[in-house]
This record gives sequence, C-alpha cells and structure tokens, in this order.
Amino acid sequence: MQTQTKETSIERTGGIAALIAAATVVVGLGMFAFFLSDYTTGDPTPGESVAFLADNHTAMYVWNLVTLIVFSIVLVVVALALYQRLKIARPLAQTAAAFGLIWSGLLIAAGMVLNIGFGTVIDLYGTNPDQAESVWLAVDTVGNGLSGGMEIFGPIWVLLVSWAALQTGALPRGLAYLGIVMAVAGLATIIPALEAVGAVFGLGLIVWLSWVGLVMVRSSSTIPENRGTT
Repeated sequence: MQTQTKETSIERTGGIAALIAAATVVVGLGMFAFFLSDYTTGDPTPGESVAFLADNHTAMYVWNLVTLIVFSIVLVVVALALYQRLKIARPLAQTAAAFGLIWSGLLIAAGMVLNIGFGTVIDLYGTNPDQAESVWLAVDTVGNGLSGGMEIFGPIWVLLVSWAALQTGALPRGLAYLGIVMAVAGLATIIPALEAVGAVFGLGLIVWLSWVGLVMVRSSSTIPENRGTT
C-alpha cells in the first residue's frame, strides 16, 4: 500500500509537471509571436541582431528563462515519472529516461549560456559594437547548438517513451503514435533541407505533453499491479 501511494504521488507530480512544461511552450510561442518575431524574421546581420537584443533584453531573458530553464526543470520530473509508469518495459524505459535527462541538461546549459552571454553582449554594445557582434555570434551558435538547432535528444526521448508505451499499454495508443510522428519530424532536422519540419515536433510537443499530463493526473489514483513490478 505504501509503495502504491508513493507511485501515485510520483505520477500525479509528473502529470502536473507535464502540464507546466506544455504551458511553457505555449507561453514561449506567444512571446515569440507578439514580441520577438523580428528576432529571426528574414536573415538579420549580427549588427541588427545585437541592436534588437539591446532593445529587447528583458523580453529575451524572460523568453529563455521560460522556454529553456523552467521547461528543462519540469522536464526532469516528467522524464522520471514516465519511467515510473513505463518501467515494466526495462531497459527501454531506462534508456528513454536517460535521453530525457540529457535533453534537460542541455536545455539548462543553453538557457544559462544565452542569458549570461546576452548580458555580456549588451555591456559591450555601448563601448565596442564590433566586439559585441563577435561575442553575439559565439553565444548564439553555442546556445542554438545546445538548445536544439538539430533536434536529437528530445525526439529520441519522445520516440522511446512512445515505443515503450506501445509495448506496455501504459499510455493511450493514440498518444504513442502521435509521439512517434513528432519524433520522426524532429529527427528530420538533422538534414538541413528539412529543418522547417522541426516545427511539427515543437508544436506537437504542446499536445503530447498536455495529453501525457492529463493521463497521469487522472490515472494516478489507480496503479495497475503489473505496472508497479520491476
């Protein structure tokens, strides 16, 4: 009974974390659409990017904080809760959890690099614009690489979770198939010509995380006996 109560608590917490993660993606997209769309519209020069950053530093800071740091923190909880739900499918569930945690670590690193780097760029902008542009290029390249310029770890995590879900029936089949489609679209960004397909993964993540969250919150009061075995 104590073990079942513990598993119930983990799943409920994971479900709430998944809903928060979905919300951060929605907030990030909303901020991008209303405040930051000029940031990546067209092909801005380094000078234009630095000038935009100087004028919108607070918005950029909050955007990175929400979409990278807050998202990655709750992602840790989601990854561990999904492992708890899917652990009958070891070692697949263990591998999925590992990729989820690695993805979270990369996103946290990206958020810290970008927010600290942006501050450095702005400090230099007033005294040495050329150096500010050079620092900007370095910070943007590293941050983009860590945060998913090529989507690899996130899609692999979703793919493995979805595969384990199909094997165990611990998540709805529709949710699992959605995850597989999203994951394939995300992994397609490895090919430069298909980079735009990554939007399917990003937008699909809102639906997938929301669905995962609702499933775990609603079912956390009933833990099937065979799902709690190791």
